[in-house]
Amino acid sequence: MSNGGLQRSVILSAFILLRAVTGLSSDGRAIWSKNPNFSPVNESQLFLYDIFPKNFFWGVGTGAFQVEGSWKKDGKGLSIWDHFIQTHLKNVNNTNGSSDSYIFLEKDLSALDFLGVSFYQFSISWPRLFPDGIVGVANPEGLRYYNTLLDALVLRNIEPVVTLYHWDLPLLLQEKYGGWKNETIIDIFNDYATYCFQTFGDRVRYWITIHNPYLVAWHGYGTGVHAPGEKGNLAAVYAVGHNLIKAHSKVWHNYNINFRPHQKGWLSITLGSHWIEPNRSENTMDILKCQQSMISVLGWFAKPIHGDGDYPEVMRKKLLSILPLFSEAEKNEVRGTADFFAFSFGPNNFKPLSTVAKMGQNVSLNLREVLNWIKLEYGNIRILIAENGWFTDSHVKTEDTTAIYMMKNFLNQILQAIRFDKIQVFGYTAWSLLDGFEWQDAYTIRRGLFYVDFNSVHKEREPKSSAYYYKQIIQENGFTLKESTPDVQGQFPCDFSWGITESVLKPESVASSPQFNDPHLYVWNITGNRLLRRVEGVRLKTRRAQCTDFISIKKQFEMLVRMKVTHYRFALDWPSVLPTGNLSTVNRQALRYYRCVVSEGLKLNISPMVTLYYPTHAHLGLPMPLLHSGGWLNPSTAKAFQDYAGLCFQELGDWVKLWITINEPNRLSDIYNQTSNDTYRAAHNLLIAHALVWHLYDRHYRPSQRGAVSLSLHSDWAEPANPYADSHRKAAERFLQFEIAWFAEPIFKTGDYPLAMREYITFKNRQGLSGSTLPHFTKEEKRLVKGTADFYALNHFTTRLVMHELQNGSRYDSDRDVQFLQDITCLSSPTRLAVMPSGERKVLRWIRKNYGDLDIYITANGIDDQSLENDELRKFYLEKYIQEALKAYLIDKVKIKGYYAFKLTEEKSKPRFGFFTPDFKPKSSTQFYNKLIINGGFPSENSPRCSQTQKNTECMACLFLLQNKSLIFFGCCFSILVLLLSITIFHMRKRRKFCKANNLQHIPLKKAHKKVLS
Repeated sequence: MSNGGLQRSVILSAFILLRAVTGLSSDGRAIWSKNPNFSPVNESQLFLYDIFPKNFFWGVGTGAFQVEGSWKKDGKGLSIWDHFIQTHLKNVNNTNGSSDSYIFLEKDLSALDFLGVSFYQFSISWPRLFPDGIVGVANPEGLRYYNTLLDALVLRNIEPVVTLYHWDLPLLLQEKYGGWKNETIIDIFNDYATYCFQTFGDRVRYWITIHNPYLVAWHGYGTGVHAPGEKGNLAAVYAVGHNLIKAHSKVWHNYNINFRPHQKGWLSITLGSHWIEPNRSENTMDILKCQQSMISVLGWFAKPIHGDGDYPEVMRKKLLSILPLFSEAEKNEVRGTADFFAFSFGPNNFKPLSTVAKMGQNVSLNLREVLNWIKLEYGNIRILIAENGWFTDSHVKTEDTTAIYMMKNFLNQILQAIRFDKIQVFGYTAWSLLDGFEWQDAYTIRRGLFYVDFNSVHKEREPKSSAYYYKQIIQENGFTLKESTPDVQGQFPCDFSWGITESVLKPESVASSPQFNDPHLYVWNITGNRLLRRVEGVRLKTRRAQCTDFISIKKQFEMLVRMKVTHYRFALDWPSVLPTGNLSTVNRQALRYYRCVVSEGLKLNISPMVTLYYPTHAHLGLPMPLLHSGGWLNPSTAKAFQDYAGLCFQELGDWVKLWITINEPNRLSDIYNQTSNDTYRAAHNLLIAHALVWHLYDRHYRPSQRGAVSLSLHSDWAEPANPYADSHRKAAERFLQFEIAWFAEPIFKTGDYPLAMREYITFKNRQGLSGSTLPHFTKEEKRLVKGTADFYALNHFTTRLVMHELQNGSRYDSDRDVQFLQDITCLSSPTRLAVMPSGERKVLRWIRKNYGDLDIYITANGIDDQSLENDELRKFYLEKYIQEALKAYLIDKVKIKGYYAFKLTEEKSKPRFGFFTPDFKPKSSTQFYNKLIINGGFPSENSPRCSQTQKNTECMACLFLLQNKSLIFFGCCFSILVLLLSITIFHMRKRRKFCKANNLQHIPLKKAHKKVLS
């Protein structure tokens, strides 16, 4: 366990120990005392892949009134809910439209078999056994039904957990005695319980007396939301609560004395609650309000039963005039009357939200925190989660995707509570087995694991996605890590590009050190007006501004050196270089600034990757004249981009070996989104523009500059949100086709848009759901576009959970028919970027599968982290994502050539993606990243180390050549001149000798002979 998790557990344990030693009630307020230095990636807070304890109790539950139906059949009496529907829910006919479990018992049993549960929690309908509520001769048909059910469960080795009262009080008891307001009901309820113990106790080991008494009292007699629908009388509310506690206590003692000795069972009461978090975690008053909120709901019933036998002190003081009092005898009678803590945590405890005791604080679904609060308040008692689950809208049939993630979240919180907090949860009840009547919501929501068409005759039980998911959890007894290769030890190659990405660099117009340009001498009037005064008549020598005089460049490379990166990716600002959008006006100062960025980097062995065009959803990044002429909707913009690119290649190409034409053109749909046709037309022109630039470089600059050109595509991975739904799997693949293949297919494969994309848009056209038209490439355009990338560059940040949702409208987003879902169990950033590292490896494999064995650069990968110093989330993200990239390289043989973290500095008032703050202060992730760079990944002890000296020698030689072009030129000229002079002198001497030889031939022989002799 990590230090933070250990510290938290020690604090909680100390409170429990204090309570045990002193005998005093512990204080649940400690649960809201957060450690301000608590890491977001603390092991005890991350999703836990582990199994539940051996023999964990897996179950499912129903309420009789919700699923049995047959409300007037076979002698069943009316309940207060039958009457409430007639008087308060007039739009609901009756409960005959329910799941009809009374009739279709075998179908319920088959559903239980499908899940593989170890117990089934159901309630007995009091008025089905005793129509008037008074124990006498039981209704034989009702008795037969419950005997048949229990016998079938025993035969299947499924443990029955039986609730005696789940809100369906016989109507005659309400009309005759006023229901639970009258103490008479206590004895009547005890008689009913006695009959059940006698009749069914030989097959039942777990009993629940009353389900969620808080809702019975508060909504039944306070808000009027539940039957019997009384409201406004607080005294009646607390009188009902008082009688419910005493009724439970009486039944517990009855069972303990008369039935436990031979039936060997356990009995409790299901208590329900919400959970709440303070607005300000450090504020004492907010924490106190949270404590009061929990005490007023859960503590109301839990403290008398699981505590000291009396109501919480806060309630006694606040409700002095209306809260009934327990006598000392009653306190002793009530105290300890539960063999385990049965706890309900579901939507009924949160709905209606206006009735939740929030006290100005924030309602939360953190089940783990509630369990810890229970432990602090009432000791480490054994806990059964007696009701848990969520709901979907009534129109949702079997694809209840949201319910899967709610269940996943709740179950993992329970597992964390068991493993990290040592809380004794021994069982879990998924609610509910079937769709049914949902109290005040009637049939407008569904909570079942099995879908039931209420209007059908046979009421078939169709397993929903949540049923498949729960079945899998039961089979595996928890959460096993799938599709995950263990972390590997290894390194990327020595020539791997370790980079950092920055967005657009705005060029400085002049150097930041003007003293080198101004020839005048100044005197500082330090004691007077503190101004500079020019000294006339004195002129100093000046020099031309140098690259190091640009303060922004100096700051950038101080940060880059600190990070130890080998590559720096940044973007040029097109409007700064060509303000008019064409070559008529070239900003030479901007080009000089960019040359300085590149050259200063090369001096430090930091190679550039330059992006020509970097649009964002907030700023299109085009020169104003091009923007006014239609931007990318105008085909002429592509030619303007080609001219701009040519200028950049000409001015910077000798230094730059890696070029990105356009960053994330597949995200320009955020800007050109008026209609889908605008989106597709802009994308088409962007593809043409990229292709023109690639061919320009290939023909005119590659032979001499020997660089590589591509474009960066936003390439997040997509997973089906619901793994059990075929429509979600298709939606995930469709998302990849519309998001990535939209641009990748024309460039890396066919020269045309993906067939799947064309076919789906055509399908929507035929259905009348879209008027979109995907542009067509001419034969010339296909030849132009195909193959126009020297490597695949991807920006990858997260994995999207995708589900199918049919949409109507002629927009790019509507054409895809996808909706996104956020996994609440997944670690995510402040901007809700989910940390799902395995998606990076999957998208790399997908690219290779679809487009071949390409060189791949991960040109942007990062996450926002709120921390200004110790950015733990970013470090965790880097480690996990680089590890996945290494697996893709070593195991999958993906040709990854470089990794560029995003990004160098954060911007003010924007998500904090930077390794450095806006004032250039480094965060702890800088050290973490440069350690990964130095190691080349995750080396083992015996891994060979790259020789940095060898790598840099060639770079230094190249740099010398690049930085001294003029010197080399004049040197070459001088050498040629010397060579020419040498050749000239040589030929002149040779000619002179030749002339002398000719002269000797014309002299007479004798004379010549004499001359020779002489």
